[in-house]
Amino acid sequence: MNTLQELQQQLSQCRMCQDRFGFEPKPMVWGRAEAPIMLIGQAPSRTVHLTRRPFNDASGKKLRRWLGTGEDTFWNQSLLYITAVGRCYPGSTGKKGGGDFPPSPICAPNWLAKEIPLLEPQLYILIGSHAARYCFGNKKLTELVFEELYYRGKPAFVLPHPSPLNIKWFKDHPHFEEMVVPSLQAAVQHALGDRQKAA
Repeated sequence: MNTLQELQQQLSQCRMCQDRFGFEPKPMVWGRAEAPIMLIGQAPSRTVHLTRRPFNDASGKKLRRWLGTGEDTFWNQSLLYITAVGRCYPGSTGKKGGGDFPPSPICAPNWLAKEIPLLEPQLYILIGSHAARYCFGNKKLTELVFEELYYRGKPAFVLPHPSPLNIKWFKDHPHFEEMVVPSLQAAVQHALGDRQKAA
């Protein structure tokens, strides 16, 4: 089995989707083995693709508010291991309000499936339906958001995607922040513990 460092090196060089995307992929690699929180998203946005920082966009601002973390904590690779179902920006649909294409289906089996067993975080946070489906099968996202969950024996949260395009979900579930965010923030602080102060 590869070490995490070896896997990350291989991942950073992956170009399997170059023909699929029509531009050179830039796989996002972010995090260290000791991170107590593993965050699994959907796929990088165009802004993330360009800046090389995960969730360095409008979605990320909302996500950090939900988590109760500042930028220094969120982007500290020893505190949060940030990965995704698709490791590269998949391109835009070009349709108004259409957002980006879904993650490449060949990505997670080749990378995320190998990556997850190499880490032992204290808390899993899954962002959006693609990450939820990968970890919990075909159970509906909304059900998962409001359930007490465990993944690989550790506490887990499934969150709706914080994208500005996800307006309908938030309109349909106005009590999300009141019902979920306080527990989420408490779990984040518990997982970080004294390490946040020492970082």
